[in-house]
Amino acid sequence: MMIEITKANTHDYRVLTDITKKSKAYWGYSDEQMRKWSDLLTITEEYIQNNEVYKLIINQSIVAYYSYFEIEKNSVRLDNLFVSPENIGKGYGKLLMNDFILKIKKSEAQRIILDADPNAQKFYESFGFVKIGEIGTSIKDRFLPIMELKL
Repeated sequence: MMIEITKANTHDYRVLTDITKKSKAYWGYSDEQMRKWSDLLTITEEYIQNNEVYKLIINQSIVAYYSYFEIEKNSVRLDNLFVSPENIGKGYGKLLMNDFILKIKKSEAQRIILDADPNAQKFYESFGFVKIGEIGTSIKDRFLPIMELKL
C-alpha cells in the first residue's frame, strides 16, 4: 500500500469538499442541517491557495486531509481535519494529526487552537488538547468545544 501526505493543489478542491461533506454527514446530521452547512463545508481553490492544506493519498486516491493557518505570531488554528467515511477508524486521522503536530513543532508556533466537532473532542484530547471554552452553533443547544494544545 502506497501512503503519502503531501501539499494539496488547487485542483483538489472538489475531492476535499466531497470528503468534508461526507465525513461531516457520517456523524448523523440531518440532510437539512447539511444543506445549511454546505457553504461552510466547501473547500475552494482560493482556500487552498491561502492556507496550508495537506492531503493523505493512499494508492493514488485522496482519502483525508487537514488544513491550518497562522492566527497570530505564535499560534496556529487547525481549521479542518477530515477522513472519508469509509476510512474512518483506520488510523488515518491519527496519522494526519501526528504529521500536523510535527510540522507545527518545527515552526515558531507555541500553541494550536481548534473548534472541534463535539463528536471529535475525545480524538483531540488523545493528542493532549484541552477544552478552553465553547461556542454556540446554528443547532439549538449544540456547542463546539474550543480546544488548545500548548507546545
